[in-house]
Amino acid sequence: MNKRTELHKSLKAKWVWAIALGAAIGWGAFVQPINWIASAGPLGVILGFTLGALLMTIIAFSYGFLIKKYPVSGGEFAYAYISLGKTHAFISGWFLTLGYICIVALNASALSLMFKYVFPHIIEVFYLYSIAGWHVYAPEIIISSFGLLMFGYLNIRKTSLSGKTQFAFALTMVFSVVLLTFLVGTQANASFANMQPYFPDDKTTFAAIISIVAIAPWAYVGFDIVPQTAEEFNFPAKKAFSLIVFAIFFAALIYSLMIIASSMAQAWQVTVEENHLWGTGYVIESLLGPLGLVILVLALSMGIFTGLNGFILATSRLLFAMARARFIPRQFGELHPKYHTPYKSIIFIVLIAAIAPWLGREALIWIVDMSSIGVSIAYLYTCITAYRLFNWNHKGHQARHVAPFKKGIAFIGIIASMTFIALLLIPASPAFLGKESLIALCIWCFLGFVFYVIKYKELKEVSDDELTFLILGKKK
Repeated sequence: MNKRTELHKSLKAKWVWAIALGAAIGWGAFVQPINWIASAGPLGVILGFTLGALLMTIIAFSYGFLIKKYPVSGGEFAYAYISLGKTHAFISGWFLTLGYICIVALNASALSLMFKYVFPHIIEVFYLYSIAGWHVYAPEIIISSFGLLMFGYLNIRKTSLSGKTQFAFALTMVFSVVLLTFLVGTQANASFANMQPYFPDDKTTFAAIISIVAIAPWAYVGFDIVPQTAEEFNFPAKKAFSLIVFAIFFAALIYSLMIIASSMAQAWQVTVEENHLWGTGYVIESLLGPLGLVILVLALSMGIFTGLNGFILATSRLLFAMARARFIPRQFGELHPKYHTPYKSIIFIVLIAAIAPWLGREALIWIVDMSSIGVSIAYLYTCITAYRLFNWNHKGHQARHVAPFKKGIAFIGIIASMTFIALLLIPASPAFLGKESLIALCIWCFLGFVFYVIKYKELKEVSDDELTFLILGKKK
C-alpha cells in the first residue's frame, strides 16, 4: 500500500472560524445590499438571510458529524466516497473545485471593482476591449492579478501565517460593520422609517423572502470549507460544528447590519430609483461623509481579502486530497519542501483564476452563477453520507450510530440541498440560471465526463482498500 502524504496540524480553532466567516462574507455583503433591497425589501432580505442561515445550520449539522468522524482534507469529496463510491466522489470533487476556483476568481475581480467604484479615474484608463457589454481596462487586470499573487504567496509560505492573517482580517471586518451601523444609527437624518415599506409593492411577502433564500448557498458558501482544513486542526475535530455555527451566525449578522445601515441612511425606494453604480457606497458617503466611505471600503476590502485567502486555502486542500487519491495528477498533491503546503495546487489556482479579469465581469458572473450548483451538490452528498451513517434503531451492523433525531436532521438537510438545486434549475424559480450559465454548466459536465473516462482505467487499478486508505487514512 502506498505511503500517504499528510499535512501538518497547525490551524487553531479561532483561525478556522475566521476562515469560514471570511469565506462566507465576500464583496456581496457590501456591494449588493441596495440590489437585494430592491428585490425583496429591507425586512424581506433580513428574513430571507435569517431563514437561509437556519437552513445552512441544518446542513452544517451533517458537516459537524462527518468532520468529527473523518478529519481529513477533501471534505465533501471524501464524504461522497464514503457513502456512494469513487464515481460520486469524483462528481463531488469536480463540481466543488469549479465552484471554489470561480469564487477565487470573482473575489479577485471584485478587488479591481472596488477601485473602480472608489477611484474610477484610476481604473478606466488604457481601455483594451469589451466582453458582454463590460469594458475591460488594463489597470483592473493588474490589480486583480496582484491580489491573486499576494494571497497565493501567503498561502504557500505557511498555513499558520494564512490563518493568523485571516483572523485579523475577519475581526477588522466585523468591527467595521458594527461601527458603521452604529454611526448610521446616531445620525439625525437616518431613521427606521426609511426602511418602510418593509417589502416591495410588486411582490408578495412570501415571494420576496424566497427570492433571498434561493441565494443562500451563494451567500453562505464558505462554512463548507472547514472540512477541507480538518486534517490541519491542532484542536479536537468535535469543535468544528460549533465553529461553523458561529461563522454562519456572524455572517447572517453582517448581512443584516449592512441591510439596516443601507436602508436607514436614506429611503430605500429613492435610492433604488436613483440607480447609482454603488448604491450602498453612495448613501453611506452622503450620510457620513468621507469617514463613512473609508469604513465601508475597509470592510469591503476585508471581505475580499478573506474570500481570496480562504478559498485559495480550501481549493488547494481539495486538489491535494484528490491528487493523493489518484483522481487527478499526483503533482497537485506535492508539498513544499520547506513550508509543507500544497504549493503546486496553489500556483495552479492562481494561474487559472488570473484568467478571470481578462474575461470581463459579466462573463465571469455567468460561470459563478453556474458554480452555485456545485456547492449545492456538495451539500447534498454530505447530508446523504450523514444520513446513511446514522441509524433509526439498533438493527444492522452500524448500531453504534443509533441516532434517530440526528438521522432526521440529516434527512432535512438532504431536502434543503435538493431544494437549492431545484431553485437553480427550475425555470419558474427566482434563482433560475440564465442561458449563458446553463451552457457553461453543460460544458463543465461534458469536460468532467471526458476527464473521468480518461482517468477511470487508472482508478480501477487502485484497490478499494488502498483508495480508502489514501482518502481517509484508515478503513471506512
